[in-house]
Amino acid sequence: MKRVLVNGAFDILHVGHIDLLNYAKSLGDHLIVALDTDRRIKENKGTTRPINDFATRFVIMKNLKAVDEVMSFDSDDELISIIREVDVRVIGSDWKDKSVVGREFCKELVFFDRVNDESTTKTIQSIIDRR
Repeated sequence: MKRVLVNGAFDILHVGHIDLLNYAKSLGDHLIVALDTDRRIKENKGTTRPINDFATRFVIMKNLKAVDEVMSFDSDDELISIIREVDVRVIGSDWKDKSVVGREFCKELVFFDRVNDESTTKTIQSIIDRR
């Protein structure tokens, strides 16, 4: 069985996330989504995030057709432990020229091109701008 991993916050789901997940699923038999914990998102994105807490994000992910398994990670070491157990890791192409946690442990690393420049940050800003 070929196991594929996608990881991230997946705070506010948008069409870019769905496209990423469907693409990742097409690369293997079993798609795992590793979600950042709420603490880790606050640390990386600021105190106003996440918008949706871990329990909500978990339920949403678990109920998407493409997703077979949902896990959490709270540190780079925990993410690396997950990476070591999969065959393919898929991440957004905006990470191509950046430091990717656990890159050296990926059996295969695939970059997915962002769709229509979608991002959670842009979605949040759009909501703020409408107020």
